[in-house]
Amino acid sequence: MAQPPFAHLAQPGATLEVTARPAARRNHLSMTEQGLKAEVTVIAEGGRANAAIAKLLAKGLGVAPSRLELLRGAKGRTKVFRLSE
Repeated sequence: MAQPPFAHLAQPGATLEVTARPAARRNHLSMTEQGLKAEVTVIAEGGRANAAIAKLLAKGLGVAPSRLELLRGAKGRTKVFRLSE
């Protein structure tokens, strides 16, 4: 089984800054010069995009979504997640 693409970032206690793009054509997680970029198909309404981003990030890291905590950026495009132990 292949290792998730961003598993090397999955260190307990790590904080990850993610640039969000809701209402995209597809769900996609990528690494840019500025850092992680998460594109999700859901619109930013009622926290649904944040949940979709957390799920996508967890899949890319190879961890359970429950291990990610949104620290900052609930209503902004730049989000900071912490990976619990």
